[in-house]
Amino acid sequence: MSAFRKYGTCFFEAYARIELSTLLGREFEDLLDRDRPDLQSPDGRRLGIEVTRAMEQSKTAAQQLLKEVSGIFPAAERRDLEEIVRTGYAYGLRNGEYIGARELGYWQLAHPLRNILRSKVSKAGNGFYGQYDKMGLFVFCKDNLDEELAAQTCRYMMQLQADQEIRYNRLYLADINDFFVCNLDDGLSFDARLLSLAVTQEQRRDFYLRAVQAQLDREL
Repeated sequence: MSAFRKYGTCFFEAYARIELSTLLGREFEDLLDRDRPDLQSPDGRRLGIEVTRAMEQSKTAAQQLLKEVSGIFPAAERRDLEEIVRTGYAYGLRNGEYIGARELGYWQLAHPLRNILRSKVSKAGNGFYGQYDKMGLFVFCKDNLDEELAAQTCRYMMQLQADQEIRYNRLYLADINDFFVCNLDDGLSFDARLLSLAVTQEQRRDFYLRAVQAQLDREL
């Protein structure tokens, strides 16, 4: 496997691992960046998490692509702009209003949320990712989510995989400011399934810088 995968996917996989371990605990700290699924426990059995992205196709053209034009940004924003220009990644900075040059292809390949869930559930059910004691699906969302939409997505995910032998145990939905965890295991009341966590600006910047460094380390 090459040290740098197309579209800088390793940046997002590192970001996902850092966000999971910071917000949910040490269970996720030792995950390795592999493939099918993207994040795996060292034993290749305990935990596997596929990382993907969703964005409304109609909004792709409306995103503010990074413009390297000096003098048009307030001083308070300049540090973020310079960081985006330097690294090519923007996710985690400026409330998601920019797409960095190196991540543009990553988002252009995204599909609306329901479509990507159908695809990933089908692949899991067909054994594409193998079998793990626990499986998770981590979805980066370019559009802001709220708790109602997260709950609807959780229900939809449960319906999709209800008849499958290989199923995801957790669904993680991450936008810039929010992080939702849906417990997909059997035998729970729906009120106990959804956990909603706010992500602060300081946390976002920390996740961003650590993910950028992980990407740079891979390219050395």
